Amino acid sequence: MVGFALKVYGCQMNVYDSDKIRTALVRKGWKEVPEEDARVVIFNGCSIRDKAEHKVWSELGRYSGRWKKEGLPLVAVVGCIAQNIGTDMLSRFPWVRMIAGPRHIGAIPGALEDLLESKGRILLLDDDDRAFYDLPTPPAERLNPWKAYVTIAHGCDNYCTYCIVPFVRGRFMSRDPGEILVEVEELVNEGVREITLLGQNVNSYGTDFTDGYRFSHLLKDVAAVRGLDLLRFATSHPKDFTPDVVDAIAGSDVICPGINLPIQSGSDRILRKMNRKYDLAIYTAIVELIREKLPEVGLTSDLIVGFPGETEEDFQDSLRALEKFRFDLVHTAAYSPRSGTAAATMGEQVGEEEKKRRLNVVNELQSRISYNINLSLLGREYSILVDGEAPKGEGLLQGRTPTDKVVIFPGDKEMLGRFIRVSISEAEHWCLHGRYMDTLS
Repeated sequence: MVGFALKVYGCQMNVYDSDKIRTALVRKGWKEVPEEDARVVIFNGCSIRDKAEHKVWSELGRYSGRWKKEGLPLVAVVGCIAQNIGTDMLSRFPWVRMIAGPRHIGAIPGALEDLLESKGRILLLDDDDRAFYDLPTPPAERLNPWKAYVTIAHGCDNYCTYCIVPFVRGRFMSRDPGEILVEVEELVNEGVREITLLGQNVNSYGTDFTDGYRFSHLLKDVAAVRGLDLLRFATSHPKDFTPDVVDAIAGSDVICPGINLPIQSGSDRILRKMNRKYDLAIYTAIVELIREKLPEVGLTSDLIVGFPGETEEDFQDSLRALEKFRFDLVHTAAYSPRSGTAAATMGEQVGEEEKKRRLNVVNELQSRISYNINLSLLGREYSILVDGEAPKGEGLLQGRTPTDKVVIFPGDKEMLGRFIRVSISEAEHWCLHGRYMDTLS
């Protein structure tokens, strides 16, 4: 029996890939153990922002003492971070024995077994950005037994000038819908009640098919799986967002009316520099369509401040966009140069202090907007899946509304995995607090 530890940094797709790796290793007879007892430690890391990379660098440096004493652990670095800077980690730390890019996930379990018998190092980098070596294992071994992610497409062809994803995850490729449906059915049969479909751009799903099957068709087919209670998805790209997706949501009791629609900037000039392929007028029309057909929608977004060449007027355009669209939540970030992207070599790079100032201003504005929206929900009742214990506060549980708002409430652990009805009693800018009413199922 081989003890392993799995450390995950980054997005939901990293979590999904890690769950599949964990499942494959457990089925091989390996056992997940505390990091200090593990013979093999696997890092699955993100490279979208340098903060995640710095975290992994720091974590890797902690193994020096144990390595000198025991020659352990054997460390594998996989995912986007491995594809981007894995060779640098390999040369710096003797305990890093394996690196594998995200399109080699299917080779990882076998390679880890080989690692135990080898004194050499294993390199599985993605040299072909259109090839994909998948791991045909549903993510059965998860930290949450009631919720699961399912990736529906790999890679990205958008080449936004700030984004490293096409360079580390390769070209866009939709998964076969039959494979997706089989995976969903297996997960539901194992007790999963909520599925989130993942893709760098879910709206592109099926555009590489020749039969006309698209994302809205997949949504309807997954929602029809017997026993599935809730279906969510992330993330949407405005340039590919189509009305049939809204119609699919509006016509289903299973598909949640929560949409993440990244705007990234409120300035048309900056959007062109970002290569986003839409302008504010197009974005506005999409939001109007969504709000018309889904009046209860939870609409979230992503926004970058301090992109190269962003003037004060461009920044003010972004503030005006937040006031105009009144998103429920916005994931904000100061622009972070990523080596190999077009934006990293652009002139007029904004200074770090100015980026911090703009980020603070954006966050303060959005916090007020989110708080006011959440205040309007006081007294509302929602059916939620109790999906875990709240991260802070003893005796507190949490779930999410259909519109994807976190609700925290006092409750007994026996409620976990059940649907309950809550009444909203308090609001914060990032979450709601509720009062248990009754158990539904």
